[in-house]
Amino acid sequence: MKVTPPRATFRDVFAVREFRALWLSVILSAAGDRLALVALALMVYDRTRSPLLAAVAYAAGYLPWIIGGLFLSDLADRYPRRTVMVSCDAVRALFVAAMAVPGMPVPLVVLLLFVATMFASPFESARSSITPGILPGEHYALGTAALQTTYLTAEVAGAAVGGATVALLGVRPSLLIDVATFVASAALIGFGTRDRAAPIRPEAGPDSPLTRAAAGLRLVFGDRALRTLVLLGWLVVFFTIPQGIAAPYAARLGGGPVATGLVLASTAAATAVATPLFSRFVGPRRRLALMGPLAVASGIALVLTAFRPGLVVSLVIFSVAAAAGAYQLAVNTAFVVRVPADRRAQAFGIASMGVVVAQGATFVAAGAAAQVVTPAVVIAVGGGIGAVIAVALTRTWRRATSGRGRAGDWPAVVIPRPAPAADLGELRGDPVGAGPARMHHPGAPRGWTGRLSGPARAAPSRRRCGASPSASGPPRPSVRAGNGG
Repeated sequence: MKVTPPRATFRDVFAVREFRALWLSVILSAAGDRLALVALALMVYDRTRSPLLAAVAYAAGYLPWIIGGLFLSDLADRYPRRTVMVSCDAVRALFVAAMAVPGMPVPLVVLLLFVATMFASPFESARSSITPGILPGEHYALGTAALQTTYLTAEVAGAAVGGATVALLGVRPSLLIDVATFVASAALIGFGTRDRAAPIRPEAGPDSPLTRAAAGLRLVFGDRALRTLVLLGWLVVFFTIPQGIAAPYAARLGGGPVATGLVLASTAAATAVATPLFSRFVGPRRRLALMGPLAVASGIALVLTAFRPGLVVSLVIFSVAAAAGAYQLAVNTAFVVRVPADRRAQAFGIASMGVVVAQGATFVAAGAAAQVVTPAVVIAVGGGIGAVIAVALTRTWRRATSGRGRAGDWPAVVIPRPAPAADLGELRGDPVGAGPARMHHPGAPRGWTGRLSGPARAAPSRRRCGASPSASGPPRPSVRAGNGG
């Protein structure tokens, strides 16, 4: 008798105690980061009046992701992930507290920010890697959508009140509030999630950091399907160009700070609305089938700015492009299923590093180009480049997975309820259309079997799972892991 598991809901996701702890930590992350970002920017500029040093301080939020992504993200594969998260929060709390010491030289503040930000990558890798074990199957997709939506909402709210808070309390108290959010996040994770053994023993892997980094790059880019998924995730750097040049774009339309805020708010609001709707009402197979077309649509929408629309039409265009960006959720899920559990954190760290670094470089390039041509042209060209690349990647993905289903997909498995011991990577069954493969899942209720999909293979001897290239959109450059993934 065929068993049809019930459709997962957001209520099911928030019923899981461990997920609630992670979700609350995201709220603290977004609020604390926005406040600290404003405080540090004001501190550096107020004490130096140097735009160069202010820019260096801003760059210190991007560059450490290269070091963290390549050399530190695999800490969450070699040691218990809860321990890694709590340790990273504790270390960053100490560094941010040191920034608030009276009389701290500005160069040392920038150095402290640089070092603290390096620990964002292993934290984010650990949190994203532990989430599939907390929310297996289709619950993971809904949980990722909830985390991303929460982060975007908290980020917008935090940015809106950050300046007022710093003006009211001052720079140092604002930094100390960020310290408090690190401590609270560590407590939530330490007491709200259960301890899990490290996926691999520290001595099991290569000792050299360079060797481990090279192995991680081979893992992510050596497999055509994984490489395609990562590149689809990185396309976000083209589709977020409007955020990077929102001020000059609004100025060309005759608008001021209010118009700039509307441009930024339109993209965040559209993403916050579209992502949970996409995860809740579009099934796993359909999401993956729409992954490429939505990526193309996101770029094409931005091309319309070449016609120099007014502010209202521009807001519609940016909202449509951002809503189509919900395809990142499908990229996330497919990436999770393909990456082995003992390499999940490292793979995620490398993917996140690419998004952060590429987005920073793209914003700088877009700003420079906007001094030569109009911001509308820059956005249109960026969208066009992204759309063309998306078409090529869509074709590559379909070829790479042509034997794995009608849509070239490899979807996560839907199970009736979350199970802490669940492991997505073991749930790879027969190709779609070749008949159901039924096996007992170790984390499911006794007696339950589910229909699995994917390439037929025996369960591996070691538990496997996956990672996420952009669990909740690109990580934000800050002292804390800022995305919701």
